[in-house]
Amino acid sequence: MSNQEDGAVPLLAARDLVKAHGRTEALRGATVELRPGEILAVTGASGSGKSTLLHCLAGIVRPDSGAVTYGGERLDRLPERRLSELRRTEFGVVFQFGQLIPELTALDNVALPLLLGGARRQEAQASAGEWLERFGVRGQEELRPGEMSGGQAQRVALARALVTGPKVVFADEPTGALDSLASEQVMSALTHTARESGTAVLLITHDAQVAAYADREIRLADGAVLPLEVGV
Repeated sequence: MSNQEDGAVPLLAARDLVKAHGRTEALRGATVELRPGEILAVTGASGSGKSTLLHCLAGIVRPDSGAVTYGGERLDRLPERRLSELRRTEFGVVFQFGQLIPELTALDNVALPLLLGGARRQEAQASAGEWLERFGVRGQEELRPGEMSGGQAQRVALARALVTGPKVVFADEPTGALDSLASEQVMSALTHTARESGTAVLLITHDAQVAAYADREIRLADGAVLPLEVGV
């Protein structure tokens, strides 16, 4: 259960988001809040707008209307340079298939965000090794993504998302390509590490068992949020 009080100021908030892809309206006035240190699951049927909501909240795409606020800043109005900086330092993103760089080893994949931020290679690799150990994939440092199981690759992707010490991790169906055992391992690792580090997590999933790891759940239907809070 989240240790945040009900009255905590949101870390990230969206108000009345509208976003269309061509003639298809993916979001229709969606409103959501993510509190510091909270794990929030966003569920809903395929095509309900879950991924579009995540992309707007992470600053990957801009809504057509409405507002996204992060730490007092209007995220939807920030220049791309500032958004890129946030994605390097304060945001971590994990997708369904991990999107690791296939030519790089596990160690180098995890170290990459630190190197892009200006860290020295030796320091970046040392930190990357520590994060691989935290996610239970120590000993896989020299493997490339094609040499790993799906569960191993996804835990490497989670280590990469958390290595910079982000305030928010955006996880878009992080277990969607995994079997039940690997899903449980990935979610246990993610939630344990997030709670340990005080990182907020926005979790997109269609799986009720995955959503059960969250402090709170909201359901998306036809691009709008239907509040449905659950405790764990």
